[in-house]
Amino acid sequence: MIESATISNNLDVYSLRQQFPALDRKVKGKPLVYFDNAATAQKPQVVIETLNQYYTQYNANIHRGIHTLAEEATAAFEATRDTVRQYIHATSREEIIFTRGTTEGINLVASTWGRQNIDKGDEIIISTMEHHSNIVPWQILCQEKEAVLKIIPIHDNGELILEEYEKLISPKTKFVSIVHVSNALGTVNPVKKIINIAHRAGAKVLVDGAQSAVHFDINVEDLDCDFFVLSSHKIYGPTGVGVLYGKKSLLESMPVYQGGGEMIKEVSFKKTIYNDLPYKFEAGTPNIADTVAFKAALDFVQATGKEKIRKHESSLLAHATAKLSEIPGLRIVGTAKDKTSVVSFVMEGIHPQDIGILLDNQGIAVRTGHHCTQPLMDRLGIPGTARVSLAMYNTMEEIDALIPGVHKVKKMLS
Repeated sequence: MIESATISNNLDVYSLRQQFPALDRKVKGKPLVYFDNAATAQKPQVVIETLNQYYTQYNANIHRGIHTLAEEATAAFEATRDTVRQYIHATSREEIIFTRGTTEGINLVASTWGRQNIDKGDEIIISTMEHHSNIVPWQILCQEKEAVLKIIPIHDNGELILEEYEKLISPKTKFVSIVHVSNALGTVNPVKKIINIAHRAGAKVLVDGAQSAVHFDINVEDLDCDFFVLSSHKIYGPTGVGVLYGKKSLLESMPVYQGGGEMIKEVSFKKTIYNDLPYKFEAGTPNIADTVAFKAALDFVQATGKEKIRKHESSLLAHATAKLSEIPGLRIVGTAKDKTSVVSFVMEGIHPQDIGILLDNQGIAVRTGHHCTQPLMDRLGIPGTARVSLAMYNTMEEIDALIPGVHKVKKMLS
């Protein structure tokens, strides 16, 4: 545990850290410094306790049982749906579909809306900075439908070239799928403007909010996006739970994604009548416990205060950027004017993987590699980066511990 308290923008980070048990451990004999939050965030004690309470007090399958445990489990599960609706400011709880994560949400849309609406010669637009989960499903769909996948280019600093995006839009454009915040660069994309441009051409838009939902106040009604996807584990919740938001009219018009229990009203060997939203897209027994605990994570974030968290993370980002920039031979990758909570870098003559291994020997956890954004790395002409990604519980002292760690890496390998 970092010993000195850091109080930033009225956020008492030292007290906050006490609520995250994993942060109290040591790695290689040194206090853990966890800078891999864009991959997954650590979990507060309240989330862990909620999981334990579910399994020890009211573990049961949901929705169809009439006994007490089933009713309690159902109420807790559906309470999470209501909390998610409020968290992203959706109009209706029927617009909140539980998935296994952001990846499944994108695949669901591609496999249902996409297969129903994309025809030969139609065009889908994504960007150079997309995560593989927002590339591959559209490649599969385009190959199946003989459609065309178009790519929004980026500037060298990691910002989208919006003028080129507007040139890509055509009467054949049917769908735009865009990341809100780049997991590899931290770039914040102007998604509202991107949505408006797409809608003027009659195209639908999906926003990948895997990295943005933890940092920003999401209002899907204000954005006017057609679909929005996010993952629980990026927002201090459990793994294996995600959310697909879709406009109700679109979800109602889409074919089912999977068949099985819960997504039906009546089944006969002649015909099946499908269930109403949101259950139409939630076949089978869901990840009940982790979905229940996701509510605890969202409540924790809201109680901590997203504005205070943002200010603290902004201070951390500025400090980390300034300190890393002073190291000779180190180059920060991704210098967009609008970015959040990610500092990716390369070091002259040193492979990113070696940086990660040697930092781990000092108890510092960073992510290295292409970050599931290989086309982006190809565009930037590098094999990958070392990525420092920040969260509410990180401190200035941890960043100050990172800097000599990087210097040590340089001394050992240069």
